Amino acid sequence: MRQLKRRHLLIGGTAAAAWTPTILRADSRYDPGVSDREIKLGNTMPYSGPASAYGVTGKAVAAYWTMVNDQGGINGRKVTFISYDDAYSPPKTVEMVRKLVEEDRVFAIFMLLGTAPNTAARRYLNGKKVPQLFVASGDSKFGDHAQYPWTMGWQPNYVTEGGVYAKHILANHRDGKIGILWQNDDSGKDYTRGFMKALGKNNEKMVVASVSYEISDPTIETHIIQLKSAGATVFVNLATPKAAAQAIRKAAEIGWKPAQYLAVISASIAAVLKPAGLDNSKDIVTAAFLKDPTDNEWANAPDFIAWKAWMAKYLPDANPAEYYNVYAYAGAATMHHCLTRCGDLLTRANLMKQAVSMRDVAIPLVLPGITLNTSPTDFYPIQSVRLQRFNGESWQQFGAVIHGDD
Repeated sequence: MRQLKRRHLLIGGTAAAAWTPTILRADSRYDPGVSDREIKLGNTMPYSGPASAYGVTGKAVAAYWTMVNDQGGINGRKVTFISYDDAYSPPKTVEMVRKLVEEDRVFAIFMLLGTAPNTAARRYLNGKKVPQLFVASGDSKFGDHAQYPWTMGWQPNYVTEGGVYAKHILANHRDGKIGILWQNDDSGKDYTRGFMKALGKNNEKMVVASVSYEISDPTIETHIIQLKSAGATVFVNLATPKAAAQAIRKAAEIGWKPAQYLAVISASIAAVLKPAGLDNSKDIVTAAFLKDPTDNEWANAPDFIAWKAWMAKYLPDANPAEYYNVYAYAGAATMHHCLTRCGDLLTRANLMKQAVSMRDVAIPLVLPGITLNTSPTDFYPIQSVRLQRFNGESWQQFGAVIHGDD
């Protein structure tokens, strides 16, 4: 059942999908948010505000738990998922997270979205020893296991991703002049740091312009004019969806035709490339760690077939080409795996134990050759990607899997 209440999503039911392992029952021990029949999870999402394009993710996560509940439960317990709108405002995030922990009494915070919102909530959650799992941000700070042992990332971090783009440019555009657009916050700085590190000091002169913007900026058109005026022949677009779409469209409008690289956080065809213009987006390169819903390569893959059936049943009005629906499904499946592994020992400490004990875990919709691996000193579950290029209609992958250690 889905209920809209005070601008938040509430999902209740019971769960266990066929791909997850069976756990034998033992003596039960529970922390807040768990009973014999229920597990409460919570997060915040930007259902409104400057990053509202990401709100699709929260709705899809809710739909995942509804499916799981219909299938019978995680070891016999339903999942109640509560998601509040924080409008991508860190103070609002903290307010809503406190409500989730102290009033709603959730077991864990899961897939809370955004670098700034997660940063704002991190100290409070670690102080309360509440798991902040599979953060929906690639900022490398969310792998700081020593200082924040209750917070864990999920997707490839921005340092790794930025480095992948730099290495591809060095291999394919060695004489290029690089212009970078990045959001003036921790995520943008992380992306840029990874890019520049991989580019190397001897190649820093290739960057002819590095321009930042504020997420509250209504437009970034002048930024694109600045990059073109600097003579850039390679455009590294590290912006979030709204600004990324504006940048691609503006480049086309002013006749600027650089080789383009796009951050994976803005790789959505529905939310970014269509608003920017599909013709304008042709030949853009991005990284991928998930199966793209527009790529026919996966048409016969069992997990993709299951995802399409889920979309048809649980999100019938949603756009099947929307990348964030894949992102939400795979992220929720990761949490599903860890909760199932907990068995009846549903303490927050045991949930973290399962999260830091993943060994070559295969999750639905994650690309072949990429598995999840963690340890008590490695809080980066996914650190591999493949590159893909937009052909005007869909993303087409090329090359081998690139591992974070490469």
